[in-house]
Amino acid sequence: MFKRIQYLDENGNLLNNDISEALTTSFVQSLYEKLILVRSFDRKAISLQRQGRLGTYAPFEGQEAAQVGSALALQADDWLFPTYRDHAATITFGHSLKTILLYWNGRVEGCIPPEGKKIFPPAVPIATQLPHATGAALAEKRKGTKNAAIVYFGDGATSEGDFHEGLNFASVFKAPVVFFNQNNQFAISVPIEKQMNSETIAQKSVAYSIPGVRLDGNDIFAVYFETKKALDRAREGDGPTLIEAVTWRYGAHTTADDPTKYRNQDESERKRATTDPISRLEKYMKNQGIWDEAWQESIITKATQKIEQAIEEMEAYPPPNVDDLFDHVFAVPTWTIKEQKDQYYEFLRGVNQ
Repeated sequence: MFKRIQYLDENGNLLNNDISEALTTSFVQSLYEKLILVRSFDRKAISLQRQGRLGTYAPFEGQEAAQVGSALALQADDWLFPTYRDHAATITFGHSLKTILLYWNGRVEGCIPPEGKKIFPPAVPIATQLPHATGAALAEKRKGTKNAAIVYFGDGATSEGDFHEGLNFASVFKAPVVFFNQNNQFAISVPIEKQMNSETIAQKSVAYSIPGVRLDGNDIFAVYFETKKALDRAREGDGPTLIEAVTWRYGAHTTADDPTKYRNQDESERKRATTDPISRLEKYMKNQGIWDEAWQESIITKATQKIEQAIEEMEAYPPPNVDDLFDHVFAVPTWTIKEQKDQYYEFLRGVNQ
């Protein structure tokens, strides 16, 4: 019912000539540069966590094209609602690397976007950000702006009530929001076939009479141009779109997780060899004669320097304040929060004795 849209095949061949004029050398190189930066960042963050220099971290390697391509389609005044795994999207939209590292190191500054950017803090509860995105988009509509919102979520979120509430409300009021699902085919340890009978996630759009798009989430051209279409449609007052970007995450759900316990890692290696988003774009560039090894080395070096600088800046901050765990839950802390805080301080005193 919903065929997977592809603009660029696994061998780097362009399948949609309608976009050829837009694929200037500078544009394509900028895509590749962003993909290299976010993958390098992701790998470094895992390394920092293993060294004890960062808290538990949620990696995204394999999903770079889905995040970079979609976030790049946004305009400066749009809204972005991420999950805990969408650092590539927030980096693309303007978040600093230092800020993201601070978030994973437990500092509240990690939730603060750059001046003028509408980036919500990462949503850790599953799917709670979908109604938030719908509300922000509806507010923009009532203000009479052309601003839109994009909200990210995984396949597991489509089994939550917030998913249905967000889509239903957006459909009824034609909120200018794009629901961007990254279907990496696992909700932590649960494969998609064990959590739903639907053949696709895109088909869930039918229940709300909104467009549903299923695309190859490792094809950065398809992601960018299809997301841009959906955002343009939202700006023109035609309401929301549900996009399912079919992708795959190579690593663990988080650094506290062992994917070998529930997932065949041979499948990850096979996908890395055949459908990797960065390799695919690289093949296209080579086919077009716009590939240069010296240029590649220069952008890798540039990415490394940028990441190392962000780490320095992050580690210059003092350790996070334990009070932040408790003092920002409610405007006035409840007795339960106070009790938890007292118990935690008692625990810390025992550890430090």
